[in-house]
Amino acid sequence: MRTAAVVAAGVTPQRSDRPRVADAVYLLPLRTAEPADRETWTYLARVVRVVDVVVVDTSPPEVADVHAHHLPPGVRHLRADPPPPGANGKVVAVRHGLRATRHERVVIADDDVRWDVDDLVRALGMLDGADVVRPQNVFAPTPWHARWDTGRALLNRALGGDWPGTLLVRRSALPSHGYDERVLFENLELVRTVRARGGREHVALDVLVERRPPTTRRFLDQRVRQAYDSQAQPLRLAVELAVLPLVLTALARRRPLLLGAGATVVVTVAETGRRRAGGRSRFPATAALWAPPWCLERGVCAWAALALRAAGGVPYAGTRLRRAAHTPHDLRRAADTTTDPRSTT
Repeated sequence: MRTAAVVAAGVTPQRSDRPRVADAVYLLPLRTAEPADRETWTYLARVVRVVDVVVVDTSPPEVADVHAHHLPPGVRHLRADPPPPGANGKVVAVRHGLRATRHERVVIADDDVRWDVDDLVRALGMLDGADVVRPQNVFAPTPWHARWDTGRALLNRALGGDWPGTLLVRRSALPSHGYDERVLFENLELVRTVRARGGREHVALDVLVERRPPTTRRFLDQRVRQAYDSQAQPLRLAVELAVLPLVLTALARRRPLLLGAGATVVVTVAETGRRRAGGRSRFPATAALWAPPWCLERGVCAWAALALRAAGGVPYAGTRLRRAAHTPHDLRRAADTTTDPRSTT
């Protein structure tokens, strides 16, 4: 029964215990100042048993040399130049990888993502009925800052779906140039590019992919940068900008019950996200309680991000990016006239 289901999903069995996915590639953009750890190579050794794996390495040459030496057998290592100023390095690496491969089904994954191979096969099968698949992330392990950020993930799950560190896309759903590298919120840009060309997005709430949490220092460094992403989503941005004035007003008028009611609503929404699509088995019962502090943090960081936009953009990986993502209107217009949205802006 399992073999029949695998073949129906587009998988060619090699051995009974190691089915291999046909016409698919796992694309990993990699840029690190220090060599990646052994756990990364162990993980890729599992993935390459079921799907082709290509690492696009924009690390410094001496670090890339170490990566090339330690990659598991079967993993293809591509070196690429560092991104130019004003470009998102991940997108530059992905576009390089797309030019170097021909697979129709592409998994784009950050280096902190850890797919279960069965879930990966299942998600690739979902591309039979969609052009881009958006799974969900769950942090493992869960230090305090991972639990803090889980509050955000649960709210997103309740309101349509979280934005993971990995996407699956059909190559034919993208224009020849891929998608624009001059944006910060690259996953949203990719999905909007696909949808602007008539493609279908599938939000796979039941596919929960483990993600390794960042260090505490990196987590703190990311707060304003992640808030900057909301500038590509006007309604979300308006809500986030309203949080701080509402809290300050309630404090000034000594309305603790109002603050308590607001926190209760936020927890209720987050708990709804935790319960969707089997989330209770992967998110702890206390996870929704982290949503109110995350909302307060985002309310502060949204204003800081707005100030950065006025100053010319957000610092990102040694460069500065002004645009979070193109609007759906701009991308639809680009799809009707040319292959690159920069010609419309």
